[in-house]
Amino acid sequence: MTATHPPFWYERSPVPTPLSIAVHLGWLNGEPSADGVAIRSLRTRQPSGNPTQQLEYMLANTFRQGSSAPALWARARGADTRVIGLTWTDEAQQILALPQSGIRAIGDLRGRRIAVPRCDDIEIDMFRATTLRGVLNALSLEGLADQDVTLVEVERDLRRLYLAEAHALLAGQVDAIYVRGSAGLEIALMLNALVVADIGFHPDPAIRNNNGTPRPLTVSGATLREFPDIVSGFLQLVVDAGHWAASHPLETISYIANETGSAPQLVRAAYGPQLHRKLRVDLAPESLAALGSFNDFLLARGFLDNSVDIGEWVDHAPLRQLRAQPGLHSA
Repeated sequence: MTATHPPFWYERSPVPTPLSIAVHLGWLNGEPSADGVAIRSLRTRQPSGNPTQQLEYMLANTFRQGSSAPALWARARGADTRVIGLTWTDEAQQILALPQSGIRAIGDLRGRRIAVPRCDDIEIDMFRATTLRGVLNALSLEGLADQDVTLVEVERDLRRLYLAEAHALLAGQVDAIYVRGSAGLEIALMLNALVVADIGFHPDPAIRNNNGTPRPLTVSGATLREFPDIVSGFLQLVVDAGHWAASHPLETISYIANETGSAPQLVRAAYGPQLHRKLRVDLAPESLAALGSFNDFLLARGFLDNSVDIGEWVDHAPLRQLRAQPGLHSA
């Protein structure tokens, strides 16, 4: 007798992930597989009418890979999710200033005004969290902290990332801003800004640790318990997409450019020349530690009401089972 499955969904952030590579390769096109299972993009799903349930990281039968903050926030509020993989893709994380500011190094930020975006219309303000984390990590390299600068709240422009911060910088309301990724490099070019610091490729992973480093791959707990075969098949596709990327650098750049809406040259600059090799899925101890560190930061800064037990949240079994099956991970 043929098993009956509920609908399954996936969602991703518009950033470099192996899940996005699998989508661009056509491996997750919503068509039923040989056993009749289809995993569709959540973007095609009709809203449920329940605002809480419209958050993809709170829905049942959903896979997601993207930023850490919303996934941690949902888990802290009781969402039945599990982490089955992590992807660490380094990205530019820059502090920018205008050339006439006189700011040339991190130490010059002492006593200066730094923009921090704020958006009260979303449940977890991950943009504020990301900026604050990046700024504080950068300041720490010179022994500075938030009390050594003035953090100026800027209402986030929902039309484009970093646009509000750029306007505040040009208007003289702040002396420096934080940007990251290919969208951030576009803003830097638009402003003809001076890069005061780029911590995105710092040798210490603790300095690079932020909302996107690492990015968790999560699945609803019910799906993992009731349909482990579906989880295994999905994870296999994502893992294989990362392996495919490692041997297809040009195509990978093209797919990520499409995903982020940025020019290929900006993608290369923002994510480094080894981007195609950085889309693997693992649960490396250093990545797990970084996820825990970001959880601690979010809790300490008031973005989370409760701490997330990373050990309980992560399930190693699906990835371990895949690795125990030789010959299944060819590029």
